[in-house]
Parts: sequence; C-alpha cells; structure tokens
Amino acid sequence: MTDTTEKTARAPVSGPPAPAAPRPARRWRGATPWLFLLAPLTLLIVFTYAPIANMVAYSFTDWDGVSPELRYTGAGNYAELFTRSDLFEVFWVSGYYLAASVFQIAAALYFATILSFNVRFRNFFKGVLFFPYLINGVAIGFVFLYFFQDGGTLDSVLGLLGVETDRAWLGTPVSANTSLAAVSVWRYLGLNFVLFLGAIQAIPGELYEAAELDGANRWQQFRHIIAPGIRPVLSLSVILSVSGSLSVFEIPYVMTGGATGTETFVIQTVKLAFQFNKTGLASAAAVVLLLIILAVTWVQRRLVPDDKVDLV
Repeated sequence: MTDTTEKTARAPVSGPPAPAAPRPARRWRGATPWLFLLAPLTLLIVFTYAPIANMVAYSFTDWDGVSPELRYTGAGNYAELFTRSDLFEVFWVSGYYLAASVFQIAAALYFATILSFNVRFRNFFKGVLFFPYLINGVAIGFVFLYFFQDGGTLDSVLGLLGVETDRAWLGTPVSANTSLAAVSVWRYLGLNFVLFLGAIQAIPGELYEAAELDGANRWQQFRHIIAPGIRPVLSLSVILSVSGSLSVFEIPYVMTGGATGTETFVIQTVKLAFQFNKTGLASAAAVVLLLIILAVTWVQRRLVPDDKVDLV
C-alpha cells in the first residue's frame, strides 16, 4: 500500500495540452513584417518607382515641361538621341572620371590596408580621409572653383614653392576635366576607404595570426587574405565608380557649368529639360543613361559574381 502511494506521488502530473494561439493572432503575427515594411515600401514606390514610370512615359512625348497637353511621339525622342552624334559625344568626358575612379579605388584600398594594421594616429588619418565625403558637393564645387581660378590658391601655393605658372586650370578641356576629376577623387575617396576598411576588419584575426606564424609578410597577407576577402566589396566599389562616372553632375555644374568641354551627359540632360524646354527628349536621355548603367552593372556582376570566396 505504501509502495503504491509513493509511485503515485512520484508520477508526473500530466495536465491538458497548452492551447494553440488563436487564428486571428497567428494572422497578425504573419502580417507583422509587412506592417514594418509598409512605410519604407511606400516611400520607395512614391519617390523612386513612380517618378521612373513617369519619366519613361514622358520619353514618348514632346512635352515641354510646362504645357498641360502631351502629344505622343512614339520613339521619336530615342531616334533623335541615336541619330545626333553631339548628344553622345559628352560621354567622352566620363572617360576622365572613369580613369580617376581607378586611381581612387587603388588609393582607397591602399589606405584601408595600411590603416587596418596597428599604425600610429590611425584614427586621425581615418577622419582626415573620410571627412571630404561629409561635405556638401555644392560647397566643394565653390571651394575648388577659387582653388583653381587664375591667381587662386593653387597658383599661390605653387608660387611659394618657386613654381611660376600662368596656366588657366579650367581654361582648356583637358586641364579642366583633369582638375574636375581630381576634385571628384578627393571627395569620394573616403567612401571607398570606409567600405574597404570595414571589409578588411571583418576578416577573422586568426587568419593574420596564422599567416604571421607561417612567415607571411604584409604583401603576402594582402594577396592571400585581404584581396580574396574583400572581393564582394571591391565589386560594389567598381559598380559605384562606373555609375558615378557616367552620371557626374554637381561638381562640373557648379565649377564650370559645362563650359570648356566639361559638359557631362547629366548636365546636357538638365539643360535639355530646363533650358531648352525639351522635357520629353531629356526624359529619353535619362532612360538611356539608366539602361546603360544597368547594363554595365549586369556585365560586371556576370564577370565578377558575388559567390563565396575561400581564403587561401
């Protein structure tokens, strides 16, 4: 009798199963992520996709940007774009910025690699490199406009160094585009630097320790650890640099207004829309630029896929 009582007392008490969540609660739980996405998706549609749709629609009209009437012209604007060579000659100006972006990526990768190691005053140099990216582009344009003007800051510094020059830095197409591309490098170097630095610091430190134990020097660590580890970020930087080179606007617009052979495709598009009242043609030009950037991005992603990289 006593044994039976003890076994009964020791037996676990099995209660009824926990009730399942009500069906309305499960529905709200499934809809919660979409509720959080509602605001950003609404902003994205209203301020990105809707304007793009309007731009595509305007590209098939002769709208002047003011008249309430729209006349459908079919592919006439695109035909005019591809038959007038002067509308595409401005893409040669992008070559200066594309060449400058190669130097910009190389310099950003160099500084990010150096400052990822234990270097004195590295936080100070990080701030110095990233600070230009925080400045407004219009302000940078005005500052460097006085920097490159005749008798400006650059000529004064060269005079102090004993170098006499009477060159008009913004007076010829070659020197003007070179100067503007150099300003773009100075401004956007910090962005690429931060991207590379973050990718390098995300690499596990054990890999560097193992490489040092094996006798690897800095170059070997960069070649076999850093370079493979930052390939996705390097691919992103290349995409940003190419698209940025094709769509340069604020710095040349502020400093030269597109004069002296510095007019870019975007400046030309803005002039077509607001100076010559050819909003339909300008919309077609913007669509063509968008398609070119998407095509370049697609080709680059096909050549350098963002698959998982094994560090060796």
